[in-house]
Amino acid sequence: MGARCSKFSLCFFPCQIKFKSSLNDSSDSENGSKNDDAFPGFSEFSLEQLRAATLGFSPENIVSEHGEKAPNVVYRGKLDEDRWIAVKRFNKSAWPDARQFLEEAKAVGQLRSERLANLIGYCCDGDERLLVAEFMPNETLSKHLFHWETQPMKWAMRLRVALYLAQALEYCSSKGRALYHDLNAYRVLFDQDGNPRLSCFGLMKNSRDGKSYSTNLAFTPPEYLRTGRVTSESVVYSFGTLLLDLLSGKHIPPSHALDLIRGKNFSMLMDSCLEDHFSNDDGTEIVRLASRCLQYEARDRPNAKSLVVALSPLQKETEVPSHVLLGIPHGNGAATQITLSPLGEACSRLDLTAIHEILEKAGYKDDEGVANELSFQMWTNQIQETLNAKKRGDSAFRAKDCATAIESYTKFIDGGTMISPTAFARRCLCYLMNDMPQEALGDAMQAQVVNPEWPTAFYLQAAALKSLGMENDAQETLKDDLFIPSSTFEYLQHQKD
Repeated sequence: MGARCSKFSLCFFPCQIKFKSSLNDSSDSENGSKNDDAFPGFSEFSLEQLRAATLGFSPENIVSEHGEKAPNVVYRGKLDEDRWIAVKRFNKSAWPDARQFLEEAKAVGQLRSERLANLIGYCCDGDERLLVAEFMPNETLSKHLFHWETQPMKWAMRLRVALYLAQALEYCSSKGRALYHDLNAYRVLFDQDGNPRLSCFGLMKNSRDGKSYSTNLAFTPPEYLRTGRVTSESVVYSFGTLLLDLLSGKHIPPSHALDLIRGKNFSMLMDSCLEDHFSNDDGTEIVRLASRCLQYEARDRPNAKSLVVALSPLQKETEVPSHVLLGIPHGNGAATQITLSPLGEACSRLDLTAIHEILEKAGYKDDEGVANELSFQMWTNQIQETLNAKKRGDSAFRAKDCATAIESYTKFIDGGTMISPTAFARRCLCYLMNDMPQEALGDAMQAQVVNPEWPTAFYLQAAALKSLGMENDAQETLKDDLFIPSSTFEYLQHQKD
């Protein structure tokens, strides 16, 4: 570390980052590309494979920014042999031309770089259009930069993000894919080692009905507002907005930032959380580079290669691994650290009150599609009594009258006229609240039998296992909700015997 320098803090001696050698040419080596053998291949997936991998495109597996409301939803999924993937499912009108979609997917699928979350496959089935990419388990730049919980992102890590992102853009440009649609903090992901990578999804040329920029118009390149087209210079403009994000820790409109820069109010752009942690020279250089990227005239902006040249000498703590700078765990477990849904989190904590609130809010929407074939005689003679039992159970469940709820749901279930995984889930929670974990586990497993790919059933099994003192089995169930550990079945069999 160097001596203290001005109020912005510790100066560091400039140091060039060194990258792994590769079998590709030198330019590829400098921007993170390496031998294709190090990456998964590109292939076609069937819709059935991707449906199974995402547990039926379960809402519990949605990882895209706006959840189910996003125009094109991204899911996490799991293939055989513990291989995690990200699956982007487009809306029905996004790619009406199947051939155009296939051509674009195959072109992007030829790219392979350590700086990208690489595209590894696609699915084109009827009107379904899906892309499959490497899954990045450590969240987005937006999460680490804007919504941090324990510590702000370190200055050295912010500089590394900027460099790696510039290298990703340079690599793509060198391979003829210079256009990137809507570059923003949500498109930068962190892999199992904590290294930043650029999502490959933005490299697909815009579809007929899509929009190149989904962010606020205040952040879009001036020429896009005039022509509606994305150019390589537009991408550099968006890179400039990301430099502002990294510098300030906030999402500042470029026009406002440029006013501050012209007024020499640099300190107003600096993240106050980083005071005394970076040098005045470093801050000034990033401000200068951002200003160049945000020039109104596209021709006045630098290209991707120039960005790499400018950012390389600024790198700090180059020998420190990214996961250390980012403050995240590392190791084999990192690749399987999957963010749980609110219900999964509540079950992992055995927070029965939170579980109750979530199940109550969800209602019976997950029973849709469960087969209930009733004869006319069954309908006329038994259905009303069955529905009345369910209604009494729901009323008691809302009031947390567990004894009444258990009795009523039991009558509903034993009536046999209707099948409801939700009824099993609700009775399961009531058993847990009444300190009857063995019965709760049985109900959670029955819910799985009725709906084999329902995440709620797995989460409740984890809660029941935790209540039974089977902590390891509970954790395994939460980590991998495709199976229940064999020791669980052994335990149940023992209880029956």
